[in-house]
Amino acid sequence: MDFEDTEKLFGDVKIPPRKMFARLMKYLKPCISRFVIALILILANVAFDIVLPMIIKEHTRRILDITNNNLFTIIMFAVAYLIISIVSQLFLYVESMILQKAGQKIVYQLRMEVFEHVENMSQNQLNTMPVGSLVTRVASYTASISDLFTNVIITLVRNVLTIVGVYCFLFMNSWKVSLVILGIIIIVFIASFIFSKIVNKLFKQERKNYSDLNSFLSENLSGMKIIQAFNQEKKKIDQFTIKNKTLRKTKYKIVLTFGIYRPFISLLYLIAVALTFYLAVPFGIDGPSLLAIHLYLSKFFNPVQQIADQLNQIQKAVTAAERLFNLLDVKPEVLDDEDAIEIEKFEGHIEFKNVWFGYIKDQWILKDVSFEILPKQTCAFVGATGAGKTTILSLIVRNYEIQKGQILIDGIDIKKIKIKSLRKCIGQMLQDVFLFSGTIKDNITLHDDSFTNEEIINSCKFVNADSFINSKENGLEEEIIENGENLSQGQKQLLSFARTIIHKPQILILDEATSNIDTETELLIQDSLSKISNLGTMLVVAHRLSTIQKADKIIVLQNGKVIEKGNHQELLKLKGHYSKLYHLQFQE
Repeated sequence: MDFEDTEKLFGDVKIPPRKMFARLMKYLKPCISRFVIALILILANVAFDIVLPMIIKEHTRRILDITNNNLFTIIMFAVAYLIISIVSQLFLYVESMILQKAGQKIVYQLRMEVFEHVENMSQNQLNTMPVGSLVTRVASYTASISDLFTNVIITLVRNVLTIVGVYCFLFMNSWKVSLVILGIIIIVFIASFIFSKIVNKLFKQERKNYSDLNSFLSENLSGMKIIQAFNQEKKKIDQFTIKNKTLRKTKYKIVLTFGIYRPFISLLYLIAVALTFYLAVPFGIDGPSLLAIHLYLSKFFNPVQQIADQLNQIQKAVTAAERLFNLLDVKPEVLDDEDAIEIEKFEGHIEFKNVWFGYIKDQWILKDVSFEILPKQTCAFVGATGAGKTTILSLIVRNYEIQKGQILIDGIDIKKIKIKSLRKCIGQMLQDVFLFSGTIKDNITLHDDSFTNEEIINSCKFVNADSFINSKENGLEEEIIENGENLSQGQKQLLSFARTIIHKPQILILDEATSNIDTETELLIQDSLSKISNLGTMLVVAHRLSTIQKADKIIVLQNGKVIEKGNHQELLKLKGHYSKLYHLQFQE
């Protein structure tokens, strides 16, 4: 997926400057006192920086004045210079610490807000957003905004104050020289303006290329098994090379632009110095004043050169903020209603009333689906791939929002139940198990310290996971690598089941939970299911019809519609779609 597609997914739009400033101030306000203190310190430092050349000028004049060469006065000038320099560095240290602490607070708040926002998005939204782009926005863009507050803007203020102050002192030392320098300054600002426009476009292109590369890496590293299985390494290397070269070319252009701009500004500085020395005699400038002007010129051109860089850093940060706010402006599709209620426990009575649903508008996956499941019943869903079985289970936990109809649990519309409360009472055991890096214990409890070791051990025994856990050297403290790559599929599934059981759900969802495991592990899980079947309502999607024969109710789906309902024997007697599927599998 290229960057332009990613922009459409995130809804990237241009935010007006005033609105952008107002939104950025939201994060600045809690730290405003720190920024005020930092600004005061900056003003003091700029004043010190401007005064120092004047001290050197007077110090030099005293030394050269043989008739009034007072050793005590010379020493006092030297001491004053040293004290001001030390105080200036001390202020610089305090200012830096204040700003960095404020910056870290801002980036912490931003990252928390963005991550929480992403967590509240529906599965439908997350499925359309490249992981690489999300990571870039959460990690990189937040850092750019923090840098904007703690470094770029503050340094820009310091440089502007320095330029104004230095020019005023240049004018005081020699107004004639200051007018000559003004012509060079105009050239500098014109060059900086042109440079800013060019680099701004390059920075935008660079960010696009970075995001595109990150998305490509995230997708292909996750799918490396498939790439290797189908010998696609060469093709993927070629694709990566193209993206990498594109980014490199953009980087080269940025380096080239800076490589031209910075030497050009340095050349203008040298021209200004040469002109100052050339005009010193005609303008009647003495040695100490000439020395002070030379020092002021160095202090003047360095900030001027930095301003262009900082303006581009500001533009870079504003672009990052714009993209970050665009992500925050994407409204989650599934939200709690204002009058949503908390539910502590379900009886497990589930009812679908004329439910219509499609992942894409007007492309219906479920069409007028209605059924009822009584408390503590085991209900199985059967049908071909794409019939809507998994979709029904996803709708019950509100991973997606239905377009028409109602879904009721214990007579309450699930839209009127808070999402966290709803999912807390429903346990899900899915076909594709995801395990986090950490210990076996962490993956069962999900870092919930409220569970005791006894509860953890009991849940493992309940699902027959204790045998393989005890065989591990460290037992529950055994380390699991990302996505449980050091465990078998069956072991991962047993841990997933233990994780579900320990939370004591009143409704249990099993979506093809036994399809990718060996027969021995399936028997262990089937034994566990028979234990829990009387504890709550169970919803099962199973490819093997032999595993659902004991279900209280079987619902057969075809093309998004319910075509048959009943238990195993009733459906066999109908000699309909279910009967055909069963006899086909029985023959196999």
